[in-house]
This record gives sequence, structure tokens and C-alpha cells, in this order.
Amino acid sequence: MKQLVGLRTSRGSKMESDIEQVIRIAMDAGARILEVYDSPIGIEVQTKKDDSPLTKADLAAHDTITDGLLELGSHIPIVSEEGRIGDPVESDLSWLVDPLDGTKEFIKRNGMFTVNIALMSRSGLRWNPILGVVHAPVTCTTWIGGKNIRAEKLTKNTRSAIKVNSITDGPTKLVASGSHRSDRDEAFASDLGPHILVRMGSSLKACVVAEGSADLYPRFGPTSCWDIAAAHAVVESAGGRVIGPDGAPLDYDLVKNVLNPYFLVSSSSEWDEMWVKNQS
Repeated sequence: MKQLVGLRTSRGSKMESDIEQVIRIAMDAGARILEVYDSPIGIEVQTKKDDSPLTKADLAAHDTITDGLLELGSHIPIVSEEGRIGDPVESDLSWLVDPLDGTKEFIKRNGMFTVNIALMSRSGLRWNPILGVVHAPVTCTTWIGGKNIRAEKLTKNTRSAIKVNSITDGPTKLVASGSHRSDRDEAFASDLGPHILVRMGSSLKACVVAEGSADLYPRFGPTSCWDIAAAHAVVESAGGRVIGPDGAPLDYDLVKNVLNPYFLVSSSSEWDEMWVKNQS
């Protein structure tokens, strides 16, 4: 896959079919998640060392994704929230996976959780997403996008190009976490003036910006690289922006410090100055 920065370089003509395979892997993982979600037995929850929840669905999705990605390109390392295969330090490419983003939402059974798969390209010690696939199992909706890859939204019956909302008509549409809300969030929202606030979980918040249903998603809470990288690729492909606390494009560490700084997902640079001012 020469056009995709080295993925399957010997089979460049297969780029499109390989992307379709990544989409299928995400959907297969979503199906495994729904087996647990819809089970009459109930959801058994364990607690990881960082006090975050873990379910059988997280592990089943992880196994499905890693098995599928290894078949697609066994030489590319996989960094997943639930484990690693290979060493990204020794590669210019790495898969970055959150098998079940929004485990708390999954446990609440509100449907607002996703499968996140990103292909990352290394630049020195930092990484940038070049392909992102985000799949929402409950609604069977998938968002895709990346470098030189058209941003699209797939549902059961349609597949169409998406783009961010380039014209703000009326109040700003702000999407925020349904589980996390801080004083910084409230201060930033206040500075926006009149706005519409929509609560949502997981990487869905970035995806609705990519498709033009919302204008911006500020994140002042803790996240890890696998929480946002796939949606980041979709947002940029759709014409949007993902910036860090200094206003520069957000990049990632997959090795030593997987935690992200605060970031802003937006449809334009209109809110950049306000965002940076709210960091102090």
C-alpha cells in the first residue's frame, strides 16, 4: 500500500481494499461487543490498575482487531489500550487501537461507545494519524478518513462524503462529554457566548464535528492517545482541526507517555485564540 506511507508497499494497487478490510475489522469488533452488550447475563466489570473499567467486550474486541490487523500487515506493530504487539520504536508505522472507547457508556448501556482504529506515522519521537476508522456498534455507523483519503460516513443504507460545518449559522454547537465536566469546560463554554450544548460519549464527539453536526469539541479532561487519534484522522480529512493547548496541531506519543494534553477539535480556526487563552 505505497500511497498509505508504506502499508503493503509491494501491493500499492490494493490500498482501497485494505482500507475496506480495516473497516470490516472494526465492524467485526463491534459485533463482538454487541454480543456482550445484548447478553441477558449482564455486564461483568473488572477494574484495571488505573481504576478504569474493563469488560469481556473490551477483550473480545481487542482480540478481533489484533487478529485482523496481523493478517493485514504482520510487520506493523499494534498499540492497543489492552496490550501491545511489536515495538513501535522500531517502525515508522504503528496501529493505534481502542477496542472499546467509552467503556463507562457501555456499562451504562446508553449506546455512546465506539471502536477506534488508527494507522499512525512516526516523525522522530512523535506520531500522527494517517488513517482513522471509528465504528459505533449500536447504530452501525462508521466514520473513515485520513491523509489523501476522503472522509466518509457509512450507515446500514448509505455511504457519503462528509465535511465540517464551515459556516457558523446561529449559536455555536458545542459537544461535550456526558461523563466528564470541569470548571475549565464551564469557563470555556461561557466565553463562547450563546451556544447549544450536546452531551455525548467516546470519540463520537469528534465524529459529529467531522460530519458537520457540531462545531467544536473542547477537551480539558484526561485522555490517552488511542481515545482520539482515529477520529482525529477523520476530522482532518473532513477539513477540520485538532490542536493542543498551545494552538499547534496535536500529535502523539505511543511509547513513553500515552496521555494527551488538553485538545480542541473544531471546524475552523475561529476559536483558536479563545482556546489558548483558556489554558491559563
